[in-house]
Amino acid sequence: MSSITSATIVGAGIAGLTTALALAQKGITAHILEQAPALEEVGAGLQLSPNASRILDDLGLIDALSARWSEPDHILLSSGSSLAPLASVPAGQAARRRWGAPYGVLHRAALQAVLLDAVRREPLCTVTTGQRIETAEEARAIAPADILVAADGVWSRLRQSVPGALPARYSGTIAWRFLVPYGVAPPFLNPRTVTAFLGPQAHLVAYPLAESQAFNIVAIHQLAEAPPEGWSRKGDAMARKRLLDAFSGWHADIRRLLNDAQDPLMWPLFECPDGAWTDGRKTVLIGDAAHAMTPFAAQGAAMAIEDAELLANVLAAGTDTTQALRRFESTRRERVARVRSRGAFNRFAYHARGPIALGRNLVLALRGPESLAADLDWLYDYRTPG
Repeated sequence: MSSITSATIVGAGIAGLTTALALAQKGITAHILEQAPALEEVGAGLQLSPNASRILDDLGLIDALSARWSEPDHILLSSGSSLAPLASVPAGQAARRRWGAPYGVLHRAALQAVLLDAVRREPLCTVTTGQRIETAEEARAIAPADILVAADGVWSRLRQSVPGALPARYSGTIAWRFLVPYGVAPPFLNPRTVTAFLGPQAHLVAYPLAESQAFNIVAIHQLAEAPPEGWSRKGDAMARKRLLDAFSGWHADIRRLLNDAQDPLMWPLFECPDGAWTDGRKTVLIGDAAHAMTPFAAQGAAMAIEDAELLANVLAAGTDTTQALRRFESTRRERVARVRSRGAFNRFAYHARGPIALGRNLVLALRGPESLAADLDWLYDYRTPG
């Protein structure tokens, strides 16, 4: 029988809410402390690959999510200069058949709303808003529990409570995010696909958001100068110029899309280096607080969701908390490292130029859709231990 009967979770984002539900499923009470006075998710769209949606299905959320997301037919790689398709991975029903779970795209706020509704309906879960937590001692004083889970994001305050945890660092890339309503979207945007347009030192991702009736656009380019920490801000005229310069040489329709973007938000991308995730006793970091990563593999939310399930599994299975936390850290570290490596490879491939880009395009042309899907089996067909 587990020695853990209660948990305090700091942060009511995707990581914190999913962890509360996963713990409750194991009979462990969860009290979430959130600094915001009201729960409003920042950001725009996100992709939920089968490794994440499978876990959300296990938590009984798939019907609520399916009513709010789109399941694209394909994941496409296309040329940013010509718009020509380079490669395709089957999704939609093919994803359900191959990986046993759907591939969905939706607004972050929609996912958070589904999670929050489930948490509020769960008797073992409570949420307290308006509680800014700076230290582990503050969290424990407000909500004493057997375990403290820091799910407070990439700029985690509780990271300092874990010896050996390392601060977030700027990745050298900027993401611009904006929505384009279906009614005014250019023809090259396909409402049945997730499409990544590739080019030198930059790429652009587009996919539909069913509830918003709009395309989510994410334009990522390299920028050496580190901006201030913070989630998003409106870029000034100089920042907009750097955005357009990064996409110079791209197809005119994409440049027009970027130039005409309404109220785009600039997001500096930070990541966490490979430091400690737990003190081995009573505190554990999860999600972006532990291993924030750049979106080149579209796995940030998925890794947080996987964290939640494994943490609940190990805490419910063991009587030794230290052993359980060490098992969590070692198991997740191996998985996250492999996902990071895939993201680094994607960044290199997506932003290639010259002969390397030509070689990339030739290799992709020789690979069929099923072959490319097989390359993702290790990622999308993953089952959390326990």
